[in-house]
Amino acid sequence: MRFDDKVVIVTGAGSGIGAATARAFSEAGAHVVLADLDQDELDTIAATLPQDRTLVHRLDVSRPDEVDAMVEAAVAHFGGIDVLFNNAGILVEGAADATALEDWNRIVAVNLTGVFLGAKAALPHLKQRKGCIVNTASVSGLAGDRGMAAYNAVKGGVVNLTRALAIDHGRDGVRVNAVCPSFTRTGMTADMQQDEATVQAFLDRIPLGRLGEPVDIARAVLFLASDDAGF
Repeated sequence: MRFDDKVVIVTGAGSGIGAATARAFSEAGAHVVLADLDQDELDTIAATLPQDRTLVHRLDVSRPDEVDAMVEAAVAHFGGIDVLFNNAGILVEGAADATALEDWNRIVAVNLTGVFLGAKAALPHLKQRKGCIVNTASVSGLAGDRGMAAYNAVKGGVVNLTRALAIDHGRDGVRVNAVCPSFTRTGMTADMQQDEATVQAFLDRIPLGRLGEPVDIARAVLFLASDDAGF
């Protein structure tokens, strides 16, 4: 799976799944736009990648003007867009009655609206090059988890938004898919990793008997973005 001369935007690229996927795309020859809210993390990742094929762009994916600017920067710098990996996300734990409205609004803005804004801004350019979108959803978007009301809701939204985008834009030549990771070793799950009971509960229901690693998800994203997944 090579991506020579392809232009890939990765949001949430500063750490975890985003960083692993950005690195994998770069190793496969792509020009990569690293997008994240944390400038220091972006700079750290960018320092490990070829400078002539890497563009760093700081943004908040919940802000339409900043998402539009990211897409414009990618097109201006690299000439177009072939792949958008909507990966940026945050975690809010708690049942509905323990979730503050402020936290609810923030996770909806980042995890769901951010995916919509990224797709909306990138689609005109993806149509031109018959590109594709990959979204990071979650197993939490396919079924419920205890104490994860807001996260379950937004990831369920990402799952069905992915279906809607695929239906609406398949005949434009734009494929849209999602990955649905289970418990993956990232900074976002660091606190959960310290809870032995939580880890064991996940291990009991994961057939391989181990937690996911960012590179596991990265490999799936690259497949979905590749010509091998053309159908």
